[in-house]
Amino acid sequence: MRLEASALLVLLVSGLGAGCAARSNVQPDLTQEADGRDKSGGHKSYVLPVVEIVAMDAIVNRVGAMILDPATFEVSPTTIRRNLRGPWVVDDDPFEINQFGHPYQGAMYHGIARSNGLGYWPSMVYTFAGSAMWEIAGETTPPSFNDQVASGVAASFLGESLFRISRLLLDRANGQPGVWRKIGAVVASPPTGLNHLMVGTPAGSPSADAVPFSDIRVQFGGTAIAERGTRANVALDAFQPHFAFSIDYGYPGHAGYQHERPFDYFRFESNISSEGMEQLSTRGLIAGGDYGAGALAGIWGLYGTYDYFTPDDFRLSTTAFAFGTTLQAGESDGLTVQSSALLGAGYAAARALAQGDDDYHYGITPQTVVNLRLIAGRRAALDMTAREYFISGLGGFGTAQRDVIFVGDASFAMRLVGRHALALTYQRAGRSSEFFDAPDRSQARSRVGIFYTFLGSGGFGAVP
Repeated sequence: MRLEASALLVLLVSGLGAGCAARSNVQPDLTQEADGRDKSGGHKSYVLPVVEIVAMDAIVNRVGAMILDPATFEVSPTTIRRNLRGPWVVDDDPFEINQFGHPYQGAMYHGIARSNGLGYWPSMVYTFAGSAMWEIAGETTPPSFNDQVASGVAASFLGESLFRISRLLLDRANGQPGVWRKIGAVVASPPTGLNHLMVGTPAGSPSADAVPFSDIRVQFGGTAIAERGTRANVALDAFQPHFAFSIDYGYPGHAGYQHERPFDYFRFESNISSEGMEQLSTRGLIAGGDYGAGALAGIWGLYGTYDYFTPDDFRLSTTAFAFGTTLQAGESDGLTVQSSALLGAGYAAARALAQGDDDYHYGITPQTVVNLRLIAGRRAALDMTAREYFISGLGGFGTAQRDVIFVGDASFAMRLVGRHALALTYQRAGRSSEFFDAPDRSQARSRVGIFYTFLGSGGFGAVP
């Protein structure tokens, strides 16, 4: 089901995240007392998350019955028994509902568990179980395993990122967050902010200085079409205003910070235009380790990734696990190189938007992402990212037999004064589809943009 306020919530969390960078070599004390509270008095409960998830689903069900199709939400013992017997299906609900609304709903389950003091893995179990409960007892439609992937797996990746952003707002206030930080925490992750107000700090929460470095960037600007298909021309009449927010949380390179828990490093990106959400993605280290020191340091291991892209002519979303590395080389006051390279596989969906075209393709998807950032001290930075996805015909349905999708971004930013910078951007997105019984199709789009950029205290992101 679609949560109508979700786009607004992500927009607001983006604006309230700036200024939360932290530096220290202190690690959090996660020792728990027998009464369920850690040494700092943190709250922990295994029961309250169940109560809150059930209450949340009941509210979502009633709201859905009022503003959407009432028949879909007329849950009864009969519909529950029918859904328990199965079968599970792959549905073709609107793309925004399946690939954005469901992950956001599941992210709330994850935030509920985390804000009640549970660790990442127990919270992922709650998220997966909450999603399954919704599929069986939240709606009358048959349970969908593609929804289960989105709201049970991708949601944990998104939910952990939002939980940590919310806690940054609260923890950086040295235990005394003001009104705006409390509001920001609620907007970033509603259950995290609300549970902080109701039951206090969750057990195991990092201290205010536990994260030595988080690079935050907020951008306002606009883009115009530079090329569509084979036609190259800058169409200023298609100019779109944009708001973008990104954060690199716990980037490797600081000698006093070890990546010991899932998502001790993650990158979160969002981009909202006048047409709505254009990008929402996160990738974080789930399990792995640190290597190197000094001028070359990094992390390696298993990452969890969630991507949601909406280029002009088609939509793409993936949930995946990937092996790879993230590193920094060089000195923070000189030329610094940062890079990530991931190779993995997951489950993806793609859908075209051409008038009269209803192709909707799910499938198992090998994929890769490569990022390279060159930083010249606090003066300028060049950032390039390339993503490629191969959506196979396995594990899903749709008219397309095979999709190869590429999304590439490049950005050059130059500091003007203080934390203020100007950035020029370029994005190229393309989809090549092979069909069983129809002509092959290729879609492509290029955009150029110009953005005012507000830099966090980390400047362009070089870890000191």
